[in-house]
Amino acid sequence: MRAWPSMLMLGALLAGPVAAAEYAPLPGGTFTSVLPADGKAAPAKIAPFHMRTEPVTNAEFLAFVKAHPQWRRDQVAPVFADRRYLTHWAAPDALGDALPQQPVTRVSWFAAQAYCESEHARLPSWYEWEYAAAADATRSDARKDPAWRERVLQWYSRPSSQSLPTIGGAADVHGVRDLNGVVWEWVDDFNALLVGSDSRDQDGADKMKFCGAGAVSMQEKENYATLMRIAMLSALKAVDTTNNMGFRCAKPD
Repeated sequence: MRAWPSMLMLGALLAGPVAAAEYAPLPGGTFTSVLPADGKAAPAKIAPFHMRTEPVTNAEFLAFVKAHPQWRRDQVAPVFADRRYLTHWAAPDALGDALPQQPVTRVSWFAAQAYCESEHARLPSWYEWEYAAAADATRSDARKDPAWRERVLQWYSRPSSQSLPTIGGAADVHGVRDLNGVVWEWVDDFNALLVGSDSRDQDGADKMKFCGAGAVSMQEKENYATLMRIAMLSALKAVDTTNNMGFRCAKPD
């Protein structure tokens, strides 16, 4: 996402990373996305990159806001986060009942991007995230496996009011954890994932468009979980925060 060029200057205002985080290398390559690169059938081309092995936690984000108080909930500029930003914490600089090893949520795109810049990183692109999330413990692309799809879909039946799990799930073939089944995650180019037409239209109910080109069907059951994420992300603004939206960071190879 590059609709806010001023965000690119925030890195100059930030010191080095708050703490060292583990990143895993992913080889990239061609990848069949639910959002074809040409809007029809062309695969996405993904350069090698590194991805944070786990989502950013409450404890890590707390250390970040202590080091960079402009991102405390009582100091953040309204143009960078809505009123729900970090409201699940007991205080602007204290977690309270929020578990340290739970993924941090109620963070805006701006705050997530600023955190990643503090690690000399950025938010992953949609293609990078989708590519990484397709893996399981032994395969880089497990999406055709009905058992894998069922496990991923089970997360979507979990009540949104249920307490978030802590991080630390099983690693996939790349060494990345918790991409599916813990939280929604911001991506850099979330605002390029557009819902086709008004959601109340008949076509808009079961079609989604990527940058206005091509379409994918909501009736493709094997892609349902991915399409749910697209729908969620495309409905948000960069200042928005939600109870279940977290993030992780990525770096070029």
